[in-house]
Amino acid sequence: MKFYVKVYKVQSELMVAACDEEVYGKCYEEGELVLRGEKKFYGDDLMSKKGTLRLLRQATIANLLGNSIVGEGIKMGIIDPRNVIRVKGVPHAQMVRM
Repeated sequence: MKFYVKVYKVQSELMVAACDEEVYGKCYEEGELVLRGEKKFYGDDLMSKKGTLRLLRQATIANLLGNSIVGEGIKMGIIDPRNVIRVKGVPHAQMVRM
């Protein structure tokens, strides 16, 4: 299992954007909701599960798109399953540590 991952550093914040390989480059629309697995946001670095989870443990902010990565976020306890949205069945979740 691999994920497209991009790291953003802004002052003391570390944001990790991670997207399942299966939804990368795709767009999902349902009503007014739109999810895009865009290269410009999720980057073009394909990373292992181990490397991705290591970054998520350090992240103060996370943006996750896809069944696998959202599932991993739930297992890690950084994502509350009640706060996951789905567009065309594709899950998306965000996390902020305070």
